[in-house]
Amino acid sequence: MTFLLRTARETDLDALYRMAKGTGGGFTNLPPDKPTLKAKLERAASAFARPDDTLNDDLFVFILENTATRKVAGTCQIMSQVGTELPFYSYRIGRITQHSKELDRTFRAEMLTLTTDLDGSSEVGGLYLDANERSAGIGKLLARSRYLFIRAHRARFADRTLAELRGAIDDAGNSPFWDGLAGRFFDMSFRDADEFNGRHGNQFIADLMPKHPIYTALLSEGARQVMGQPHYSGRPAMRMLEAEGFNFAGYIDIFDGGPSMIAQTDQIRTITEAKDAKVVAISEEASGGDHLVSCGRLADFRAALGDLREVDGGVTLDAEAAGLLRVEVGDTVSYAPA
Repeated sequence: MTFLLRTARETDLDALYRMAKGTGGGFTNLPPDKPTLKAKLERAASAFARPDDTLNDDLFVFILENTATRKVAGTCQIMSQVGTELPFYSYRIGRITQHSKELDRTFRAEMLTLTTDLDGSSEVGGLYLDANERSAGIGKLLARSRYLFIRAHRARFADRTLAELRGAIDDAGNSPFWDGLAGRFFDMSFRDADEFNGRHGNQFIADLMPKHPIYTALLSEGARQVMGQPHYSGRPAMRMLEAEGFNFAGYIDIFDGGPSMIAQTDQIRTITEAKDAKVVAISEEASGGDHLVSCGRLADFRAALGDLREVDGGVTLDAEAAGLLRVEVGDTVSYAPA
């Protein structure tokens, strides 16, 4: 395998911008705006350089690189704590039961409540992988490496982790959920609102949206159908999150209605299954990478797929993975089944 997950550098701006333009919209954490992306990379550089292991308002940006071609093939992010400077808004899907004694009937209504329940959580997001690389476990390397980074720097992250999945968007870039709810209160399209949110945050939604619960029966059928549903391209990501122990608890994005998946950080599968061991030998044999392997702290963090075997005194690792990770016999790696 020639793919390496590494920390982002400010020289990755052009590659990040290229990927942002390829998302098709709805990626709040990866807006196609160079000044915003540049600011993200600068913020990430500060986070990687911060020496004290404490929970803060950090942003960590990672790059997936094909080391054979030197081409950037993907990216992902971790936000250590959302809702610190500005509230982190979600809609919570709830239900209310009312009974009429005169009619002898019970009515159950579904409603959306604007909430900041998820404030203080860590968030994994901003994941993008070039379409021609979506095979051979590369997506899992990109997504799951973040959990090894969290494990290696556990004190910098919250006890709860969330992942927001992009909601349903049609081929024209319109959101049925936006058109059926928030779009009725704003004189702007979903695309314009999404781009504004990517640059400035979603405080403008909270400023202008009604604060009282909204009965979903008042929404269009199209808006109701997509609540809590991921974009068709995000369904594999949802399955990966579920395999890691994330669940949909009724929180949805205020823009496109996409699901917010939630897990207790210490119960994420990759974190619970990961181990640390010394490399006692490097092997020339390789069969495609049966483990996710990482090493290094903060800006030196690297991850790759490798052939790893547990032996007395530590592990053996194939030479290609060892080269990607820059590890030698005697170095310590973290690893989990691929």
